[in-house]
Amino acid sequence: MSNISPQSYPRIEDEGARFNGYLDESRLVPHGHRISREELKDIILASIEYAAGKSSRQILNVPESATDDEANRIYRSEGRKLFTYFKNYYDDPASAAYQYLGKHYSEVATEQFRNRILQKQRMNSGWRYQYIAEETARQSGRFLSVSGIGMAEADFNAQIIQADPSNRTVNIYVSVKNRSNTLGGQDWPKAIQALEQVARTDKNRDGPYICVFGIAMEKGQRRIKVIGRTKTPHSFNTEVWLSDFFWPFFANYSYEEIISEVLHTLMEAGPPDPATASISLPEVLLEAFGQRCRQYRLLDADGLFNDAGRLVQLFCGTVR
Repeated sequence: MSNISPQSYPRIEDEGARFNGYLDESRLVPHGHRISREELKDIILASIEYAAGKSSRQILNVPESATDDEANRIYRSEGRKLFTYFKNYYDDPASAAYQYLGKHYSEVATEQFRNRILQKQRMNSGWRYQYIAEETARQSGRFLSVSGIGMAEADFNAQIIQADPSNRTVNIYVSVKNRSNTLGGQDWPKAIQALEQVARTDKNRDGPYICVFGIAMEKGQRRIKVIGRTKTPHSFNTEVWLSDFFWPFFANYSYEEIISEVLHTLMEAGPPDPATASISLPEVLLEAFGQRCRQYRLLDADGLFNDAGRLVQLFCGTVR
């Protein structure tokens, strides 16, 4: 990526400045006004609905009107899905096999279900803040246009005018992450390359581009990801904007103000999801999970995982 030429967007040119070479926000049109708290609340409410539509936050998705037979069909389906999750999502096959050895399948199923709920909640949160960032930018009036991209590499694109006689457009391609550790160290180069590829190949782009990883919930200003000892940027056109820079730039609200408004809106919307530690799973669901385990010959007569080698084969996809 370091062989891609730097884009000609306005940059800080003071070599003694902390952010020398970064985007110079002072040379862009500023925020003309601030959306009201009521407008922000409406955006947050819409973001909650949007995120819920992408990642259901119902624990088991059983309608109140469901009969016992209908509920049991859902439970059995969820038990089978839970086994698939167990089989496909693990930190390390060897460590996982050792961890589960000697445990009863119902204990493992409950633990896996809690892990899956936590994962869904993290995804839900990410979609919520991506929506808030995009929509506050759209309604702020600062940007020439804001459009959702709908790609895995980028969440939205914002066009902004330079505050000089040229009135040139700067295109900002944004990928929103909850925190900077959402991506592992080995994943950042690929993510940076993929986001810049979106920007470079955008046929509708007019003017230079900058790629931004917006970090929704981590205090700080800005960073540029660099290569090991050489300290060469992975891309001269990609910046990581932490929450103290990210939110004021797009929303004209501080990080703390955004989080506080989300909190107030959530409190008004109703009680939170049940704590994962208090989840009690139906016996039908647990038995469906156990039945899958038996089909793969993972359990002894007492329902305990009794063969770590067999678990390793399961996790590695070689079990027969």
